[in-house]
Amino acid sequence: MKKRVLILSTSPRQGGNSDALAASFAEGARSAGHTVSHCSLRDKSLHFCLGCLSCQETPGCVLQDDMAEILSQMRTADVLVFATPIYFYEMSGQMKTLLDRTNPLFSGEYAFRAVYLLAAAAEAAPQAVDGALHGLEGWLACFPKATLQGVVCGCGVTGAGEIQDSPALSQARAMGAAL
Repeated sequence: MKKRVLILSTSPRQGGNSDALAASFAEGARSAGHTVSHCSLRDKSLHFCLGCLSCQETPGCVLQDDMAEILSQMRTADVLVFATPIYFYEMSGQMKTLLDRTNPLFSGEYAFRAVYLLAAAAEAAPQAVDGALHGLEGWLACFPKATLQGVVCGCGVTGAGEIQDSPALSQARAMGAAL
């Protein structure tokens, strides 16, 4: 069955290692016949959540930025893929801001059932992704129809492009192809 895949790249660095993971996942998903959309937060304006909870009473957020467009894409995607660099053993601040701003999805309908995490870390140990994973699992606990289906960590890479020799790229490609 053909799925709508939305890849959310949260790195502020263009052409970074988490972007390479996202591109590999997209390549695999497209090869399996799925429709892939890509949203890079580096090109978007996102404000911090105010915690006002207006989004629970109205159709959207009171903040006027690019989040309304992103929420629309997230709401209709069957598969969400979060790609993030690991900073201080945690997801990027951009990813955390994105997750905080998805509160309007909480009280409404959403199509996504499968969620994936792609992470690139300077630390070589696979546990480097655990903080980001824990944060994403907390977010997923608020969306009971969705489950975490897979995690790929491109560990031990710092400079842009260092991931090119990592087996993480083929793992991300295979994960996308297996949707």
